Amino acid sequence: MNLHGGKNSKLAYYLDSYWAMAMPAQWLRRRRGRLIEAAARRDDYGLIRERVDYCCRLEVPCALGERGTPIGEQRVLHPKVYYLDSLRYARYFDPRLRWHLEVGDVNYIPDLPSIVKSRPVEGDRSRATLLNLDRVRHFVFLSDRRPWREKRSCAIFRGAIGQMEGRACKENRYRFMERFFGHPRVDAGEVMEGGRYVRPEWACRKMSLYEHLDYKFILALEGNDVASNLKWVMSSNSLAVMPRPRFETWFMEGRLRPGYHYVEIADDFADLEEKMDYYIGHPEEAEAIVRHAHEWVNQFRDGERERLVSLLVLEKYLRLVNP
Repeated sequence: MNLHGGKNSKLAYYLDSYWAMAMPAQWLRRRRGRLIEAAARRDDYGLIRERVDYCCRLEVPCALGERGTPIGEQRVLHPKVYYLDSLRYARYFDPRLRWHLEVGDVNYIPDLPSIVKSRPVEGDRSRATLLNLDRVRHFVFLSDRRPWREKRSCAIFRGAIGQMEGRACKENRYRFMERFFGHPRVDAGEVMEGGRYVRPEWACRKMSLYEHLDYKFILALEGNDVASNLKWVMSSNSLAVMPRPRFETWFMEGRLRPGYHYVEIADDFADLEEKMDYYIGHPEEAEAIVRHAHEWVNQFRDGERERLVSLLVLEKYLRLVNP
């Protein structure tokens, strides 16, 4: 689905999504049992179950009752990608079963047991069950043929900062730009959001994802919830650089290990140059992190496994909220 710039094709995404929605629901429901039985015979079934229990942390019945919406009566929600990505799998189940779909950037724990795209890493996450929502934007993987040692020994950040008035400012990104805009070792720039810049002097043109890959270090800074670029950065031969994540998605950011899957920096970014110098001086360690990042990404590349994990996550969630 990748276009020249590296992002997923929305046209291909919508064609695929509407094709999936056209599948007869009765046929999908009959097929679900066979798929789940086949999953139990796979060599990677242990990994599948581990992911299921991580994404759905509900362990005891918690009935939604009238607070939930029957799957068969789920109205179209906006952004529409949340509706399409969730119904792709929900249509495999009895349409009378109730659920609650929480759309958008969920950086809190919902009041009801809900299907979400994102959730906080800390705290009781049992009411926030992860599904791969808004995947056209978030699940982008790149093919990077340039070795880490051949890239520029600099860091890059491009991102929206939000707005100081109206839409909330992404304060961590604002603090980063204050500290590193114009820095000789950090190519930092703000891209437009909502037709405005927070600081016009920070304005930079948008770069393709592949243009970022000229750099050894790519900042992955959280915005309203997760850093949306983290998936494609970890699929590249550049190093993802970020503070420890506070939010997570289907990518299970909360399970990533600092110094193993990514380069961890302080919340105030004070040690960024120190960490850059360290890995430039220890290229074998940098390349090991790149390998480990690729290993993490590879578990999401198997389309059949992704479908099975999604179905089993929903099966567990629906069983516990419809006791």
